[in-house]
Amino acid sequence: MHTLTRRAALVLAATAAATRPTRAADAYPSRPVTVIVPFAAGGSADVYARLLAPRLQAALGQSFIIDDRPGAGSIIGTEYVKNAPADGYTLLLISNTHTVNETLFSRKPFKLMTDLVPVAPINSSDLVLLTRPDLGVKTVAELIARAKAKPGDLSYASSGPGTPYHMAGELFKQMAGVDILHVPYKGSSPARVDVISGHVDLMFDATTTMASFIKGGKVSALATTGLIRSEVLTDLPTVAETVLGFEATIWLGIMAPKGMPPEAVDRLNKAVSDIVASPEVKATWSKDGAVPMVMQPAAFRTYTDQDIAKWAKVVKLSGAKAGQ
Repeated sequence: MHTLTRRAALVLAATAAATRPTRAADAYPSRPVTVIVPFAAGGSADVYARLLAPRLQAALGQSFIIDDRPGAGSIIGTEYVKNAPADGYTLLLISNTHTVNETLFSRKPFKLMTDLVPVAPINSSDLVLLTRPDLGVKTVAELIARAKAKPGDLSYASSGPGTPYHMAGELFKQMAGVDILHVPYKGSSPARVDVISGHVDLMFDATTTMASFIKGGKVSALATTGLIRSEVLTDLPTVAETVLGFEATIWLGIMAPKGMPPEAVDRLNKAVSDIVASPEVKATWSKDGAVPMVMQPAAFRTYTDQDIAKWAKVVKLSGAKAGQ
C-alpha cells in the first residue's frame, strides 16, 4: 500500500510538472510588464506606447509601465531589452528606425531578428513632403525639375541618420533621380524649426505634427508619402502619383527578447490586435493619420524582414552611415 501510494504521488508530481509551464504561460502576465521605448519622450513612439498601455492593462489585468531609454539611434534601449530575461515582462517598442539600423550600423550589440522576437505591429502613418514657404514650388514635379536644374543646390532636413525622415529623403532622391543635400539634426523639432524659418529647403515630416503648420501657412505641403491619399491632408496628392511606387511611412510595433514563451507571445499579440482594431481606437487614430496594423507574429516577422531588405538597398545606394 505504501509503495502504491508513493507511486501515485510520483505520477501526480510528474503530471503537475508537465502541465506547469502551460498554466504559467496561460496566466501571462501575472505581474507588471515594462515596455522600453528607445526614443525620446514626446515622440510618436512614446505617445502611442502610452495610449496602448492602459488598454493593455484593462485587457490583461496587469500594469504596463512605459520606460523611455533613448540614445544612439534606439540602440541603447534595444540592447537593454535584448539582455533582459525572455519571460515576456520586458518588451521593446520598435519603429522602422530599427529596420534601417540593421544596415546603417555596421557594428551594434545585437541583431534585430536574431536576438529579439516579433510580437505585434501597432500602427503606421504617412509622412508629408514640406518646403519652406518661399521656395516657390507647388508640386512634386516642380520640385524635381528644380532639383535637376541645379543639382546639390537644394537641401532637406531630417531628425538624424537612419530615421524615417532621413530614409524618406534618400528614397526620394534615388527614385526621382535628383541630388539634394541631407542636413541631419539631433531630433525632429530643430529640423522642423529650420525648415519653417527658411534655413533648409524641405523635409519629410509626420502628418500628425505638421497639419496645423500647413494650415497656418508656415510651410508649403506638396504631397504625402503613402500609396493612397491621406485622410488627414485630403487636398494633397501622394508622391507616388508623380514618382511611381514611392512609399515611405513610419510604423510601430512590439518585440521581445528571444525565447519569450510562444503562448505568451500569442496572448499579447491577440490583446494588441484587439485593441488597435477596436472602433474606438481606429476612430481616434484616424484623426491623426495613423492606421492600425494587425498581423499574427509570423506575418509580422515577414513584414519586418521585408522592411529590413527594402531599407538596406536605400542605405547602400545612398552611402549613408551612422553619425553622418
